[in-house]
Amino acid sequence: AEVWEATDQVLGRPVAVKILHPHLAADDTFVARFRTEAVAAARLHHPGIVSIYDTCHDDDAEAIVMELVKGTTLRAELDEQSFLPPEQVAAIGAQVADALGAAHRAGLVHRDIKPANILICTDGRVLVTDFGIAKIRDDPDVTQIGTMIGTVKYLAPEQVRGDPVDGRTDVYALGVVLFECL
Repeated sequence: AEVWEATDQVLGRPVAVKILHPHLAADDTFVARFRTEAVAAARLHHPGIVSIYDTCHDDDAEAIVMELVKGTTLRAELDEQSFLPPEQVAAIGAQVADALGAAHRAGLVHRDIKPANILICTDGRVLVTDFGIAKIRDDPDVTQIGTMIGTVKYLAPEQVRGDPVDGRTDVYALGVVLFECL
């Protein structure tokens, strides 16, 4: 997907609009996953999780309207600096763990925790984004049997084996992210 900065014309506030690429919008599986992100993230109310405001569907276009976050990704920080000071890594880890705890209490497993999905705001806040492959407890999974989903470098062993996932899956990935940061 592409993310664009926009203005909510009704409420007059800046927003981010995540638009699914047209070739993916033609794929029912990708559209289902994209919509799952909106539903999953919209259920969450936590200062460490990017807020979802709305979804849009027009012809073959799919979009999610969300909170506009000023800052950068942890991936960009690591690409620029190679590693971060332990104090900063601990602070980032604590904020991400708190956000994931809220998601897990709501019955969601993110399944794709990685530096690109961790946002560092200009005011120092840390937010988790991109619930596009989140697993909602008790909802059928759109992933086909035998399909591994997530970013390989951060996959927990149960994801690789195709076993059921729970909050520990995200904790494993967060551990890999924090190790990479150091």
